Amino acid sequence: MKLPRKPSHACAITACILIAGCGGSEQREVIQNKGSDTLVNVAQAWAEEYQTVNPGVVVAVSGGGSGTGIAALINGTVDIANASRAIKDSEAELARQGGNEPVEHVVGYDALAVFLHQDNPMTTMSIPQLAEIFGDGGTYTSWTDLGVEVPGCQDQELVVVSRQNNSGTYAYFREAVLGGTRDYRLGTRDLHGSKDVVDLVEKTPCAIGYSGLAYTTNHIKMACIATETDGDCVDPSVSTASDGSYPIARPLLMYTSGEPTGNVREYLDWILSSTGQCIIQDKGYAPASNVSCNP
Repeated sequence: MKLPRKPSHACAITACILIAGCGGSEQREVIQNKGSDTLVNVAQAWAEEYQTVNPGVVVAVSGGGSGTGIAALINGTVDIANASRAIKDSEAELARQGGNEPVEHVVGYDALAVFLHQDNPMTTMSIPQLAEIFGDGGTYTSWTDLGVEVPGCQDQELVVVSRQNNSGTYAYFREAVLGGTRDYRLGTRDLHGSKDVVDLVEKTPCAIGYSGLAYTTNHIKMACIATETDGDCVDPSVSTASDGSYPIARPLLMYTSGEPTGNVREYLDWILSSTGQCIIQDKGYAPASNVSCNP
């Protein structure tokens, strides 16, 4: 039995349109799914494919960032919150105060890539270097500080591209690269979505940004990342995210209020099945378990 919830206006419109498509003669349950922009594309792919598995259930997917999804879980307005970072203790306590006990489900893994313009001669970067580029008071302000000159980059000034602070990607990068206590430097360009980061870096020779591996294109470069200065680097990939060898790998999460039951339970079980896990792998993420997928 679901907890009572008050759907948002946008979700209610989505539900009405989908049900009207059946002529209004068939009752279908709507699972509300909101949160991480990193996960939104694969969440939409899951939702579309699940319609062929269980036509009686509609999964309404929206993004907005991990913080948005978790806030909706706290308020009891979603069945599943997508997150690319773990829920904070303070958020979990707020949810409990409202009668919602967050339960975490790992649905895959992601390599958080560091993107460079394709003409940037840099190929390898270290976590300490990234901390000095993205961190408050960082020592690097130009590409020449890093020992390179980037063609087409006027004055060689670093254009540092980040995400907005309600993003799980923003929070995870701050934890993994800046140590969790250091703030981002002033003057970063904070963008709403992962695709926006990739698009800006692709068009801006001076830029450096970070985003989920699945958003890479053939027109952008991903740096090989080393944990320590002058250490061996690891390329971001599905396999290095899965085995944990890539230094900025993270789990991709879904949260429910309490242990899921009914259609929500069946949907999560399907996501974790070989079919669902092959979909997340096809979208450029590492599956949560070993699966054999057709090429």
